[in-house]
Amino acid sequence: MPMKRDYSLVGPENAAAVSKGLANAQWYRCAVPRKQMKELMQRSDAAAIRDTILWVLLFILFAAGATYFWGTWICVPFFIGYGVLYGSSSDSRWHECGHGTAFKTRWLNDLVYKVACFMIMRDPEVWRWSHTRHHTDTIIVGRDPEIAVQRPPSLWKVALYFFGWPTAYVALKKLVIHSAGRLLPDEATWVPESEWPKVYRDARIFLAIHIAAVVAAIAFHSWLPVMFVGPLPLMYGAWLGVYFGLTQHIGLAEDVLDHRLCARTVYMNPIFRFLYLNMNYHVEHHMFPMVPYHALPKLHQAIKADTPTPCASTIEAYFGEILPALWRQRNDPGYTIRRPLPSSATPYAATSGPAVAVPAE
Repeated sequence: MPMKRDYSLVGPENAAAVSKGLANAQWYRCAVPRKQMKELMQRSDAAAIRDTILWVLLFILFAAGATYFWGTWICVPFFIGYGVLYGSSSDSRWHECGHGTAFKTRWLNDLVYKVACFMIMRDPEVWRWSHTRHHTDTIIVGRDPEIAVQRPPSLWKVALYFFGWPTAYVALKKLVIHSAGRLLPDEATWVPESEWPKVYRDARIFLAIHIAAVVAAIAFHSWLPVMFVGPLPLMYGAWLGVYFGLTQHIGLAEDVLDHRLCARTVYMNPIFRFLYLNMNYHVEHHMFPMVPYHALPKLHQAIKADTPTPCASTIEAYFGEILPALWRQRNDPGYTIRRPLPSSATPYAATSGPAVAVPAE
């Protein structure tokens, strides 16, 4: 059997990462002129309000169609659309509003963040701090709590993610634990103690809403309330978000300090980019996380000469890299995709220890 690393944040890998200089380290960054970077980092309510209004209108459209045609096969495509919005596009809204970059106005970020957290069943405070750690120590084993697929990979578990079962099960379990006033040991390592009361409060509110949906379904003798709210729409709608999300880091390097080695940019069509809020530009996002989603295409153009050639599509990403890597890592967990750089690029930074950063000019 291939050796399995300890991916927990309270095991020996955590101490090893610290001793190697991989924790809270300095990462490589492509050189971008200061004036241009300042322009790229400008936040704007306009783009996010436009996209959020369209998002809400699509929710209403698909929910109305699913309700009207309930009891017939015609409702199925409406539920598919509603599920993708609920269980997949909520992930990108959670992500961008969690960074505080989607809107310029803070309360709008907070509002959409809380709503998206509820839909994707993530505790707002736990995941806010979890994602901060993910960006600080990206794919550093023992430090990053958001490594989606551990090595050697379980292909069965990866397949289940597309049906939302592991996500919903773990989320419900954590919801109950947090509602009882407790955190998991790993969570306590990255969530400041001052934020723990907020975790418990949000969990109790979310759990009450889930229970209310079940009560409504029983009272009205209808599945509709739980088809629209709770674990079910997350589960039947998770597949596209998982399809997007696995392109971010799977098969790429662990324990490196260069985002070009551990993140992947994939070109997507406009519909996918709307649902995913341009997170397909993932190298760019990790290297400069304070650039709003609507400016990521421009950032991509600014640094593309210093980054690997993006995958031309999700199909190319999966069949050219991700699936072959997962298959090989079953027996060779040390196998890593190393994407070639263009001749114009700065060579890859150190794979361990402090990396040399390239400052903006």
